[in-house]
Amino acid sequence: MSLNLVTLLYLVASICFIQALKGLSHPTTSIRGNVFGMVGMTIAVLTTAALIVKLAGSPLGLGWVLLGLVIGGGAGSLMANRVEMTKMPELVAFMHSMIGLAAVFIAVAVVAEPWAFGIINRGEPIPVGNRIELFLGAAIGAITFSGSVIAFGKLSGKYKFRLFQGAPVTFSGQHMLNLVLGLSTVGLGLAFAATESWPAFFAMLALAFVLGVLIIIPIGGADMPVVVSMLNSYSGWAAAGIGFSLNNSMLIIAGSLVGSSGAILSYIMCKAMNRSFFNVILGGFGGEGTTAAAGGQAQRSVKSGSADDAAFILGNAETVIIVPGYGLAVARAQHAVKELAAKLTEKGVTVKYAIHPVAGRMPGHMNVLLAEAEVPYDQVFEMEDINAEFGQADVAIILGANDVVNPAAHVKGSPIYGMPILEAYKAKTVIVNKRSMASGYAGLDNELFYMDKTMMVFGDAKKVVEEMVKAVE
Repeated sequence: MSLNLVTLLYLVASICFIQALKGLSHPTTSIRGNVFGMVGMTIAVLTTAALIVKLAGSPLGLGWVLLGLVIGGGAGSLMANRVEMTKMPELVAFMHSMIGLAAVFIAVAVVAEPWAFGIINRGEPIPVGNRIELFLGAAIGAITFSGSVIAFGKLSGKYKFRLFQGAPVTFSGQHMLNLVLGLSTVGLGLAFAATESWPAFFAMLALAFVLGVLIIIPIGGADMPVVVSMLNSYSGWAAAGIGFSLNNSMLIIAGSLVGSSGAILSYIMCKAMNRSFFNVILGGFGGEGTTAAAGGQAQRSVKSGSADDAAFILGNAETVIIVPGYGLAVARAQHAVKELAAKLTEKGVTVKYAIHPVAGRMPGHMNVLLAEAEVPYDQVFEMEDINAEFGQADVAIILGANDVVNPAAHVKGSPIYGMPILEAYKAKTVIVNKRSMASGYAGLDNELFYMDKTMMVFGDAKKVVEEMVKAVE
């Protein structure tokens, strides 16, 4: 295979990746986007395998590559088939960690035997430019790996280990320690670039692994959607940095696409939460609200009702807006919700779904959840498109959502002040389904739950919605 053909195939794969990102920007084109992504990756992998054979002069080493593809591809397929929709964020965090670790391993291999990668001839020093690229790729990869491991634990929420719990982990002098470690990592990386010192390289890697943990542990659960997209960006830049070291244009392009798209998504998520990127990195929502919220909940009463009461209200409405949240995902109630919407539509009720950009634990989590239940795309609306309609809606039914509908976002001094929310409180009647009065990720009480127009229906979302479906006449 000629290098010109390799370049052409890499170009085709790059175009496929760009089309994949374009397709994944909307649910109606997401399947096509996934197809483009799979085609592009297949072309890139096969082309790289052929290039390895060409550079090695024989296909002997290709067996190890194929073995890695079989093992990795098999593990990926198995996890993708078994993962529940509610566990998708954890799977994404796991994948990010693997990308970061792969970047670290490749960097170590290149530093150990640079001639095997065609960078230099045996016995020659690695060029300074390549050393800088290796330092950056390895450092970002190490931070991505350890940070993603912590994010995985926080997203999972089932581990007792303190660092894996959703509440922020803070201590005195934390930011100063992070600054010192960050500067030390850069200093050791530059020392490696200047001297090609192995001790400096591995000391830099060790500090980067520690730094990845320290920059994620102070981030609370409310900010995890931003963290997921941020780590996605880091994994892309790590791949791009290693691509420069290996002089692999495909890796550079793919890494840059992932890094830039992740950075843009992080910006969108921060804007949706009225948070600056640096504010998120320097610590999550404070935990002080949790205690206050808990105390307030113990002293206040709410108006509660049954699934039959909710069904009666819904059946007599003209317009209903459904707000899905993570509680709906946990209960796997999306199919029951679709059935409820279909029954209401048969009765002449106009039903729409309102999606907040950071609903769930991952950007687009609710969109994917509804798409799995084959909810019509024309019924699903983003926050900026649906907010103006809440004031005219007869009923807003909130299923397992909390912070994204919390009117505290309009109260100065609130930890979430200024965060754009779904203005469900403007509807004539509000029905809220939750398991309990527990606060959301932000640890804040929700005034919406105590309004006279609000009726709380407690219980598992799937069971409650199924009861509503039976009760709708």
